[in-house]
Amino acid sequence: RDSRVVERKKYGKAKARRSFQFSKR
Repeated sequence: RDSRVVERKKYGKAKARRSFQFSKR
């Protein structure tokens, strides 16, 4: 789970569909 957060948090732009969720984090 942590590995996913790190990826989404770094590649927030790449994962546009989840960027809004991890954008605040």
